[in-house]
Amino acid sequence: MNIFITGNKGLIGDALEKRLVKEGHKIVGSIDHRSGSDLSWLKYLKVDTPIDMFVHTAAHVKINQMVGFPPNAHINNSDGTFYAIDFCRKHNIPKFVFFSSSRVLSKEKNAYTASKLYGEELCKGFCDSYGMDYIIIRPSTVYGGFWDLSNRLVHIYINAALKNEELKIFGDPETKTLDFTYLDDFIDGTMLAINHPEWNKEYNISGGEELKVQELAEYIKELTQSESNIKAYPQETAQPQKVRLDLSEIKKLGYNPKIKIHEGIRRTVDWYKTYLGKN
Repeated sequence: MNIFITGNKGLIGDALEKRLVKEGHKIVGSIDHRSGSDLSWLKYLKVDTPIDMFVHTAAHVKINQMVGFPPNAHINNSDGTFYAIDFCRKHNIPKFVFFSSSRVLSKEKNAYTASKLYGEELCKGFCDSYGMDYIIIRPSTVYGGFWDLSNRLVHIYINAALKNEELKIFGDPETKTLDFTYLDDFIDGTMLAINHPEWNKEYNISGGEELKVQELAEYIKELTQSESNIKAYPQETAQPQKVRLDLSEIKKLGYNPKIKIHEGIRRTVDWYKTYLGKN
């Protein structure tokens, strides 16, 4: 297939683009602000080559920043997704893959979850109105060997530990959990959804292991032989405190995550040590 992808310089987009190419697909266009392009360009971009599928991974992902400044959620996520899916409508692109978030399933609501729910509803609305097929992917705390400029939690903890800086937990260390997903497993799950003939569905994808954030911090500290302190702070506004996903739909496609959380974190720490010359 000829594929257009957004966010291809990020953690998920980079790995997914490589996997798509490996499986014989052709990337005929991409947009990522890290390469100097912007989703708003899609309003004016002309298409010379037929496009079979549009993969939209680009998004602002830091909830605390969007709680502090909600226009970020609207400008980057809501508007960005509209530009992407309307680009498909205008250019008769029949398939749209939208990367939402597992956080839309949490009881805590904020501008970020609203922007992702808006994107999900756009997918359904454009399907009903224009016959555009969609897949909605809901990732959960994806991590792996990649220099993550989005500053996700695992990236923050590993870097802080290697510098002997404080590891911060925002919430109750005894109860705060996340459902982590190793990058390779996540891409496997995404490809199962994309390659399956039945579209117009939503899939939650995680590693299937709910883990206390306190345990994550302790394990990273152990692996890095860090002198960092682990300190709890009051929970951040509208941030989920307990995350565990229902994987029943993606498992129907044969999804079975291979990398357990402790193995995945060990691999990721080893990658960061090599990348930073800490070995």
